[in-house]
Amino acid sequence: MLFMLKMAVQAAEKDGINVEDDQLNDSLGNPGLISPDKEDLSRLLTVPFSGRIRGGMRPGKKIIVMGIIDLEPDSFDVSLTCGRDSEKDEPPYDVALKLTARFNDRQFLRSARISGKWTVEEASTSYFPFIPDQPFRIEIHCEHQRFRIFVDGHQLFDFYHKVKSLPSIDTVRIHGDLQITKLG
Repeated sequence: MLFMLKMAVQAAEKDGINVEDDQLNDSLGNPGLISPDKEDLSRLLTVPFSGRIRGGMRPGKKIIVMGIIDLEPDSFDVSLTCGRDSEKDEPPYDVALKLTARFNDRQFLRSARISGKWTVEEASTSYFPFIPDQPFRIEIHCEHQRFRIFVDGHQLFDFYHKVKSLPSIDTVRIHGDLQITKLG
């Protein structure tokens, strides 16, 4: 298990997502009191997760999230956000893309938050791709005009950019009923 987590962290960092001790504030409680060893890798991919996207987004870059859905999930979300250090600033940080999987009504939603206001959620998908207690792979491909979202190799939908400054999209945040096995 420790070997797999170490490999996942190395792969995430190689692919431009930094997994740093200061990113663990939500996962470990008070960040001022806990500073885990780099060897304690089981804590590095815990949910909720926040990690820096090195260099921000740009056309041609992709984010990969692999994991396993919990046995009795309600929901989970994967967000690409701006302003990695502005979690507590007013107005709230911009969210370039928020993907939300809701299991009660089998919806895979996407939205954005610009200058503190959420856009209308987009909901149409051909099918709901997630199964409790099963692995998944989400790929978010950044193109010039849009994000293209794939789950388990199948293209599900496009989400046109609401945040126009792609390099300012510098953080990936993951919350909810899942375990992360790999980030890239």
